[in-house]
Amino acid sequence: MHKVLLVDDEKRMLDLVALYLRPYDYRCVKADSGIQALELLNKEAFDLVLLDIMMPDMDGWEVCREIRKFSNVPIIMLTAREQQEDIVKGLRLGADDYMTKPFGEEELLARMEALLRRSAPPKRIELDGLVWEEEGFELSFNHQPIRLTPKEFSMLGLLMKNPNKVFERDRLLELVWGFDSETEGRTVDSHVRNVREKIRQAGFPIDDHFQTVWGIGYKWIN
Repeated sequence: MHKVLLVDDEKRMLDLVALYLRPYDYRCVKADSGIQALELLNKEAFDLVLLDIMMPDMDGWEVCREIRKFSNVPIIMLTAREQQEDIVKGLRLGADDYMTKPFGEEELLARMEALLRRSAPPKRIELDGLVWEEEGFELSFNHQPIRLTPKEFSMLGLLMKNPNKVFERDRLLELVWGFDSETEGRTVDSHVRNVREKIRQAGFPIDDHFQTVWGIGYKWIN
């Protein structure tokens, strides 16, 4: 199931798009303002954003600009404005696609599916002999297997798929464990220690790549 953030100041539009997407296994979260959308994106992970341009408090262009300061989530801008300069402006600010209202439901679905395919994270990551393979649930260094628990494997994969991005402990808890932010971050810290030790024993220079951002969380550097 893909999680989509719908951003529009018209409640009817939010309800219509959510109603159409629901049978196709999309979980839709609605935001009726740009400010609310940014608050949600800072708290939750989304696979795609459908973003209206003409909103009163903060227009879609400004929202897109702010999103790109901290996230690479795919964005499709939806608007009644069809002038070429508006389309170019949206794309230059970081939008991935642009649709004008009114739009066909099937075309919207097709564009979403195409964008999600292009933005899908890799299932195999390799770095200097260290190989993480999602489908086989395997981690190895120089063809020698490294045994990780499911949570250790998922956490490492999340970091490797997002190089140079800092993940707070609470964010890792949410994405890997499914816990809320009230759960203590010691769970993350203990798993990080275990992963580092296992990979270090295999001979890979893990400390050069799996780094602590003190007081915040962790990141992976290629």
